[in-house]
Amino acid sequence: MTTMEATIDRAAPSDLGAEVEALHPDAFAWAMTCCGRDRTLAEEVLQMSYVKVLSGEARFAGRSALKTFLYGVIRRTAASERRRVRLVAGRIARFARLSVRPTPVEEPPDVAALAAALARLSGRQREVLHLVFAEDFTVEGAAAVLGIGVGSARVHYDRGKKRLKAFLGGTR
Repeated sequence: MTTMEATIDRAAPSDLGAEVEALHPDAFAWAMTCCGRDRTLAEEVLQMSYVKVLSGEARFAGRSALKTFLYGVIRRTAASERRRVRLVAGRIARFARLSVRPTPVEEPPDVAALAAALARLSGRQREVLHLVFAEDFTVEGAAAVLGIGVGSARVHYDRGKKRLKAFLGGTR
């Protein structure tokens, strides 16, 4: 083991973390390049690369600059993820070519009308009603899930029910 390797191996993880953090803007730009400018994939690849480096799965032995080492980890991780995505896409394509097709299920007219009426509600009213009726939350529980006050949730609940009734013709 060279003196440089010994120094790196004994370096505190926080030191390595700080050095990796300092390289983040450049590392993200490199990940974007390796991922064909796909921001979501680049973020995922960069996160996986950081985990590999900081957990010791990818060991920096000091044979190059840390930046060079990190860029290599990012490049290999991106290649691995692209390969994984291609494999999954191939499996999906093979599945799609299967002759077995599910029989489409037609919704009863009242379900279609309810779905159309729900779509006309405000997002918050729809969320509160969904939590209360479909998920069995209380209005107070729905308020907690949505991060709003109980009074506000009650208003959305009440107005949503009234609007839903009006949209469905008031027969319910």
